[in-house]
Amino acid sequence: MSLPTTVSMDGLPDRITIYEVGPRDGLQNEKAVVPTPVKDEFVRRLVAAGLETVETTSFVPPSWIPQLADAQDLLAGLGEVGTGPRRPVLVPNERGLDNALAAGVGAIAIFGSATETFAQRNLNRTVEESVAMFTPVVKRAKDAGLWVRAYVSMCFGDPWEGEVPVEQVVDVSRRLMDLGCDQLSIGDTIGVGTPGHVVRLLDALQDKGIGTDRIGVHFHDTYGQALSNTITALREGITVVDASTGGIGGCPYAKSATGNLATEDLVWACRGLGIETGVDLDALVETSVWMAGQLGRPSPSAVVRALAGSEGRAGG
Repeated sequence: MSLPTTVSMDGLPDRITIYEVGPRDGLQNEKAVVPTPVKDEFVRRLVAAGLETVETTSFVPPSWIPQLADAQDLLAGLGEVGTGPRRPVLVPNERGLDNALAAGVGAIAIFGSATETFAQRNLNRTVEESVAMFTPVVKRAKDAGLWVRAYVSMCFGDPWEGEVPVEQVVDVSRRLMDLGCDQLSIGDTIGVGTPGHVVRLLDALQDKGIGTDRIGVHFHDTYGQALSNTITALREGITVVDASTGGIGGCPYAKSATGNLATEDLVWACRGLGIETGVDLDALVETSVWMAGQLGRPSPSAVVRALAGSEGRAGG
């Protein structure tokens, strides 16, 4: 496998943590339900490739996301590989938390919205009501010793409301973090963010007491900006980056949201910048080629296509 020439740049971290969302955010947008054994192998392959943090599934009602209705069975099959503080699962409410606790997880993620329209479409609640719903979830999770992440969607733009004021994003983020969450993930759900916007938002969060040491970035690649936005965030002090192996994913409630930043594309860029990720790129590309065959279509990742060639095609 060819690798990029390493040329470091000032202002970048020596190492980052990749928060792998492929098994959850990647598969939740699939039209067909991926069989549980395939998901099981996907998670195991990702862990074997060196991805320390893998978001495995979601305990949302099956009527919301039927693609992830097998969460309990998946975690039971994974055993210790699927639990612990580096295997978060998404939960929408206390019932979801009950199921997650019963499965023995060590970490959860809650998901809010910076806009009222998406809050209604995603959670059937106002922003205010969603914060109230998450309050007991976070308290109970922390009392049980779990690590808790807060996602905030539509941080850079909303398909119904248009431009989202930075102050609005900061307000929702602050309210969720005040519940006791350990980490905030700011999401560019429809991929409209650009580097200057990233800097402005991170600065505004810092001004309100949410430092880059507690923030992860989650960029979708709708307009091809995910990687450039990520590098900008790294220069601002971010060291946690959400990515999806093969670039799969999207949002079922926002049709303009295409795939996530591909983990392979991120790892390739980090290799070239001398940033350690702990990930075996060969193994990751092999996993994407395998998953492309399972999904019946080529991987969206440019690095997978370049390195795997014809094998990157569906069924290869």
